[in-house]
Amino acid sequence: MANDKSLTKEELKAKKANEKKSRMAAAAKKPRKSIVKYFKDTKSEFKKVVWPSKKTVFNNTVVVLIMLIVSGIFVWGIDTLFITLIRLALGMSVSA
Repeated sequence: MANDKSLTKEELKAKKANEKKSRMAAAAKKPRKSIVKYFKDTKSEFKKVVWPSKKTVFNNTVVVLIMLIVSGIFVWGIDTLFITLIRLALGMSVSA
């Protein structure tokens, strides 16, 4: 930068324009490389995944369904209990 003072204004403008163009060109190339790198990395990560067997998936699905049913029955029971308590507290008849 020390020899920038010896350049004329036109030469300085041209030099700055060239530097700007080279920075823009470098920035334009980076996204393509990063996108390609992203997909390559994604592909390599998918190769590392250990997929469960059909038996494991079936067993886990059964456990989830059973827990859904048990949770539903529990929430229904609590709801029924609270409805009964509120009706008793307000003096309403308990029968539906």
